[in-house]
Amino acid sequence: MIAEIKLGLCNPPEPIYLFVNQGEVDGESYVWYKFNINQDKKIPVPQRALTGYLSELRLTTKEFKEKDNLKLDIVVSADELYVVRTGVKTNFAKSFLLAASLIQDFSKPLIIVTTAGDENTVFCNLYDAATKTKIYREWSRDLDWATIIRDIQSLLGATSNSIPEPLLTPPKLSIVTQSVHPQDLRVKNIRTLLDYSLDLVKEWLQFQDVERPSLLDISQINELIKTMCLAWAAGKCEYPNHAESLYQKQVVDAVTSGADELAAITAWMQQLQTVKTGAG
Repeated sequence: MIAEIKLGLCNPPEPIYLFVNQGEVDGESYVWYKFNINQDKKIPVPQRALTGYLSELRLTTKEFKEKDNLKLDIVVSADELYVVRTGVKTNFAKSFLLAASLIQDFSKPLIIVTTAGDENTVFCNLYDAATKTKIYREWSRDLDWATIIRDIQSLLGATSNSIPEPLLTPPKLSIVTQSVHPQDLRVKNIRTLLDYSLDLVKEWLQFQDVERPSLLDISQINELIKTMCLAWAAGKCEYPNHAESLYQKQVVDAVTSGADELAAITAWMQQLQTVKTGAG
């Protein structure tokens, strides 16, 4: 069924971004806010909850203070289209993903609740909108966040057609940035994941007499990514050859077999950290 179209003056059909953070503006406390770009001003959102249909989960690279930051965008279809944006490693993102990982049917509305913690910390509580029941999963140190994100994205891709038509948003399962060559974006996302120096990447590219990765052939780009990964692994593994052989198996071979590269690299990083912890 198609929703009735309201005629007349209206706002542009653009998503409403809600940025998660705890703070105060003009004496008004908030745990998430809207941002007016023209006025460079935060606008506190007094309501602590958002009810709607989870229609998309994506990772977006944003630049802040000349450093790339990986953000989790939680796209919610409601009276408007909302995008809840938070750092992918924040407590809000992790508590949201933890609860969302228990959901098998995303065709039902959810309530996303922001909860203030100590200092600037913000947590997320998730509820079934129909029953008002809190969705809860026990915290564990050994959670694989990359796999959790991928599993949720897969379910959204499989069930999005069952969301009522007026609220339907096509799912996007990959990291997104507009007007960027895929290979440049690939290197950028992996560099962000590894927290690898942008200056070192530029220096590496200068030795190849190019300004950006997309001007290299694919084998050179693969070598750059391997260089970044093994630089991250330095000091995290007692035997460097072990890190490289594990990289070949868990990343290169896995990607050749069709695995997501970011997820494979994340799993490789976790494996090396586990080996180091065990050795310690």
